[in-house]
Amino acid sequence: MNPNLDLLQPYPFQKLRDLFQGTEPNPALKHINLSIGEPKHPTPAFIKDSLTRNLGGLANYPTTQGSPALREAIAAWAEKRYGVVLDPASQILPVNGSREALFAFAQAVIDPSPLPPAVGGDEAPLRDRHKPVLLSPNPFYQIYEGAALLAGAEPYFVNTLPENGLVMDVAAVPEDILRRTQLVYACSPGNPTGKVMGLDDWKTLFELSDRHGFVVAADECYSEIYFEEGRPPMGALTAAQELGRGLERLVTFNSLSKRSNVPGMRSGFVAGDAAILEKFLLYRTYHGCAMNPSVQAASADAWADEAHVVENRRLYREKFAAVTPLLQEVLEVDRPDAAFYLWARTPIADTEFALRLYRDYNVTVLPGSFLAREAHGVNPGANFIRIALVAEPQECREAAERIRNFAKTL
Repeated sequence: MNPNLDLLQPYPFQKLRDLFQGTEPNPALKHINLSIGEPKHPTPAFIKDSLTRNLGGLANYPTTQGSPALREAIAAWAEKRYGVVLDPASQILPVNGSREALFAFAQAVIDPSPLPPAVGGDEAPLRDRHKPVLLSPNPFYQIYEGAALLAGAEPYFVNTLPENGLVMDVAAVPEDILRRTQLVYACSPGNPTGKVMGLDDWKTLFELSDRHGFVVAADECYSEIYFEEGRPPMGALTAAQELGRGLERLVTFNSLSKRSNVPGMRSGFVAGDAAILEKFLLYRTYHGCAMNPSVQAASADAWADEAHVVENRRLYREKFAAVTPLLQEVLEVDRPDAAFYLWARTPIADTEFALRLYRDYNVTVLPGSFLAREAHGVNPGANFIRIALVAEPQECREAAERIRNFAKTL
């Protein structure tokens, strides 16, 4: 077996199950689960109708590149959303959800062959000096770490702390690490913090990419959950255009799961540098991950419609408006820039807070330490919890009241 499999850590939700093992929640209260970022709003009827209307596609093998209709629909959406004109034939690939693509991308991009020794007084073991590096934020989406390890790269975590605005300070990464870096995952809006990277953040990252030659993978699956219509969070494609640069070494990832409430459809796309996507398409042809033809047709219809997304955002705004003030009475928490998470500081250890909240109030949240690694002497998720406002508005409000009541006992 691949020995790198032994390096993988349990997924956060397995850690949560282990934490709760043997604990009986309060039976007088209905369980409310705010731990997982799985959208619970209804799937729009027109998407379900499109799926069933196109079931005839099940009789055909799909192409890995996806149908022209789907790629053109994505290109049209991207032009409206980001102000960037993409070539549907060479700069867009449909994928089976951003999770699958984020993992696969590292397998295609990382070159595990030895690198030249670091220059200067680097006293790390020779093996480590030659190993490629993959940078990611910390806390982070655990797929980044697994993708790095199974591609033969060394994960390097850039802590996103309140003192640096909860954004990766890539400029602070040591030069010897940057010289070995081949891929950077940038998550904006961030999971779990909801922080959005600004133009200056992108400028710094792009300049370092130009200097060191690494690829930027922009994970933007939460980009369509924001609070003010007409003012969406900046994406990497827009940033590149505003900075007057092309899309070299830049690939962005997006998904219908959060935008359109269809996590089970497993539908998303990657877009950007045509030369990289040409190689990624070759990899995917062998990987065997072509999208179901019925899903392709429904996805094209979903990307072409914005009305349901506006309504989706309205529901999230309603929940944040109801929940945030209640939690601010007892916890240090602010509304995020975007996405559907609250990142709240806890007055006791995050694991103890989550366990006792589950036991006494039957509400499940995710300890922040499960979403991070100890790096540079600190676990930046410690003493935080992630609250996913994915349930119905009334359930979210009730959960917030229970969290408030629990926190008052501490």
